Amino acid sequence: MQSSGHRFRDVEHHPLLAENDSYDSSSSEADMAERVWFIRDGCGMVCAIMTWLLVVYADFVVTFVMLLPSKDFWYSVINGVLFNCLAVLALSSHLRTMLTDPGAVPKGNATKEYMDNLQLKPGEVIYKCPKCCSIKPERAHHCSICKRCIRKMDHHCPWVNNCVGEKNQRFFVLFTMYIALISAHALVLCGFQFFSCVRGQWTECSDFSPPVTVILMIFLCLEGFLFLTFTAVMFGTQIHSICNDETEIERLKSEKPTWERRLRWEGMKSVFGGQPSLLWINPFA
Repeated sequence: MQSSGHRFRDVEHHPLLAENDSYDSSSSEADMAERVWFIRDGCGMVCAIMTWLLVVYADFVVTFVMLLPSKDFWYSVINGVLFNCLAVLALSSHLRTMLTDPGAVPKGNATKEYMDNLQLKPGEVIYKCPKCCSIKPERAHHCSICKRCIRKMDHHCPWVNNCVGEKNQRFFVLFTMYIALISAHALVLCGFQFFSCVRGQWTECSDFSPPVTVILMIFLCLEGFLFLTFTAVMFGTQIHSICNDETEIERLKSEKPTWERRLRWEGMKSVFGGQPSLLWINPFA
């Protein structure tokens, strides 16, 4: 297909359009922006619900099994407030990641009118995604689950039931960080609880029976260890990708950059927004 003297190719990868080119000539995109972004994927929804249930389970064990029965008032208050605050921040980050448009390219914008608006030079090649019929900006990739091309798509994460892309990567980084922190906190509290129960009477260190207490804490330890390992690795990977201005897809495919890479600090400011401040770690901002 040719139009206005430039070539138009149906390809899946290696886009050449600039990141800032956008399609805004249709009212359908405005309507889409007003709706909440949510991916209707069965596996992703199950994984997202499991994530919430596991965090609620950890909060239940920490609060009702370990802290409330404790005789040390300030120990219970400080750790209870800290753990629950981290849990709220983690779940808020999860919601923001799941319900934020990751940078979807409008469907069906591969029209003659849109290409004329781009003011392309004669012979310049542009790329169209054959799956969602959209002009692919630079560094965009098609997600078969979201059924959209996503700007700076890093990967699709079933645990947040969404792609991690240009507009929600910050929330995903915060989600992995806060989950890692509450996992580490839970493991430390479990260690103290086991130590205090062994030294004293099992019947006095919890309102639950000793067998139930042990089972609940063992499951919490397993959950905490697995989540800490997974999220800490993901957090480190995301920070590394941001500093190198390279998505996980680009790294795995060994794509040669056609864009000017940002410096490490500029990459962090681009994702988290502005100069370093407490807003960087605030999922509500």
